[in-house]
Amino acid sequence: MLDEHKKHFDLLETRSADQRAADQLVQLNTQLAANGLPAIKGLAELATLPVLRKADLVARQAAQPPFGGLPVRNLAHVFQSPGPIYEPGGISHDWWRIGRFLHAVGIGPGDIVQNCFGYHLTPAGMIFESGARAVGAAVLPAGVGQTELQVRAAKDVGCTAYVGTPDYLKVILDRAEEMGVALAFTRAAVGGGALFPSLRQEYADRGIACLQCYATADLGNIAYESEAMEGMIVDEGVIVEIVRPGTGDPVPAGEVGEVVVTTLNPDYPLIRFATGDLSAVLAGQSPCGRSNMRIKGWMGRADQTTKIKGMFVRPEQVAEFVARHAEVCRARIIATRDGEMDVMTVQVEAEGADAGALGDSIAAVLKLKGRVEIVAPGSLPNDGKVIDDQRKYD
Repeated sequence: MLDEHKKHFDLLETRSADQRAADQLVQLNTQLAANGLPAIKGLAELATLPVLRKADLVARQAAQPPFGGLPVRNLAHVFQSPGPIYEPGGISHDWWRIGRFLHAVGIGPGDIVQNCFGYHLTPAGMIFESGARAVGAAVLPAGVGQTELQVRAAKDVGCTAYVGTPDYLKVILDRAEEMGVALAFTRAAVGGGALFPSLRQEYADRGIACLQCYATADLGNIAYESEAMEGMIVDEGVIVEIVRPGTGDPVPAGEVGEVVVTTLNPDYPLIRFATGDLSAVLAGQSPCGRSNMRIKGWMGRADQTTKIKGMFVRPEQVAEFVARHAEVCRARIIATRDGEMDVMTVQVEAEGADAGALGDSIAAVLKLKGRVEIVAPGSLPNDGKVIDDQRKYD
C-alpha cells in the first residue's frame, strides 16, 4: 500500500544514476529480445538502433493490423488516435504509470478526482483513471463537455482534484462562479496541452496547486513536474533521448532536439519511438530529491504537427480536408490564444465557397471546431507551412 504521507511514490525515484542505468539495461534487453533484437552492453548503444516514427507505425499497422506486428501482451483495450494509430491498453496496476505523477501532485486516498479527459476511443480518460486508482483516489468519470453538469457534479460529489487539459479547468471554474457555486478543488493534474504560466498563476490565486505531466497515448507517462516546478522529471518506466530532429543522433546535453522514448512496459515494448516533440535536458537534479534526468518540458514540435485544445492536428489532416473540396486550393491552420483558451483559425484559399460547410468539414476531419477565413487564391504564403502555431510558450 502507498503511504499517503510518503514524499516519493517509491524507491525507484531516488536511485543512484548507476543503479538506475544497471536496472534499465536489464529491462531494455528484455524489451529488445521481445522485438527480436540482440542485447546491448550499455544504454549508450541504444542510439545505434533505428528510430520508430508515427508514420512508420501507421504504415506497419496498415500492413499488420492492429498493432503493426509489435509483440503486444495482456491486451485489455484498443484505443484509436489520429493517424489513425491504434494503441493497446492494459488493466494491471498503474499500466500507464500516471500514479507517480498524481502522487507528486499530492493526490491520494480521500480525494475525489474529476477526470475531464475523454473516454471515447482515445485513452486519456482511462490513463488518468488508472493513475488515480494507483494512488487510492476515487474518480468521477466526467469526460469532456457539458460544463454546467460538470459544475453540479463537482459540487454534489465534493471533487477535490481536477485532471484534464490545462484550460478546461478555467471553463469549469468560471461557469461555477456564474452559477454561484463554490467548488472544493485544491489540486490539478493537467496534460494534453501547454500550461501557460499566467494560467497556472490564476489557479494558484484560486487556491489550486496545478502541475503538469508529459504523456502520450503510445507511451504513457514520459515526464512530470513535482512541487519543485523546475523542469519535468523523466518517469522511471521509460528511457528518454533527445536527438537531432529527423535523425536518431543524440544532441549534446542542453541542446534542443526531438524527444525519443523507449518504454520499459513489457506489454507494449516500443523501442526508440519518436514523439515529434521538442525538448532539452536540464542539468542537475530536482530539489525535490527525485534523481532521474530532467527535461525542460514541451518546447514545440519537430514537425508541423501541434496540439490545439488538447488534440493533435497533423499536416495530413489538412491535406484530407483540402482533398474533400474541389473549390479549395490550399488551407492553413493558425493556432493562437484568446486569454487562456486555444483558438484555431483555418485560412482557406477558395472562390465561391460556403464558410459554414467548410467549418463542418473541418470539424469532421480534425475533430475540432475552428473559425474559417476564406481568402483569395494565391494569397497564402508560399512557404510550405500548413500549420502555423503562433502561441508563445515562454
